[in-house]
Amino acid sequence: MTEPTLHHIGYVVASVAESAERVTRAIQGAWDGRIIHDPIQAVHAAFLQQPSPASALIELLQPAGQQSPVSAFLKRGGGLHHLCFEVDHLEEQLEYIRSVGAVLLQKPVSAVAFDGRRVAWIFTRDKLLLEYLERGRS
Repeated sequence: MTEPTLHHIGYVVASVAESAERVTRAIQGAWDGRIIHDPIQAVHAAFLQQPSPASALIELLQPAGQQSPVSAFLKRGGGLHHLCFEVDHLEEQLEYIRSVGAVLLQKPVSAVAFDGRRVAWIFTRDKLLLEYLERGRS
């Protein structure tokens, strides 16, 4: 099994449109201006590139309604939300992470933001929220 690679760091904000430029300037990064609506995850999202192209992306997440999984998190102030790791074999990674005591929060689903690649959500014993993203096939 190939080691997971940090793909992005998720950060919950009240408004992606209002936060993206400020955060981009703060990290001295770049943003293509795209805001993606993901009805499956019930969020609006934007990805910001850090100065080094090899660095993990910063994902800004805004609830797309009261039923969004990040709505309650935003009500508590928002901020750092999750780490996303890209993996070659999603099922193997999920089997491993559950073997060390983590809980599967969401079975793999297609992700709009990642061209249909599957993601799954995990909560560790140390209260760390992890997202696993299936690596794209070449």
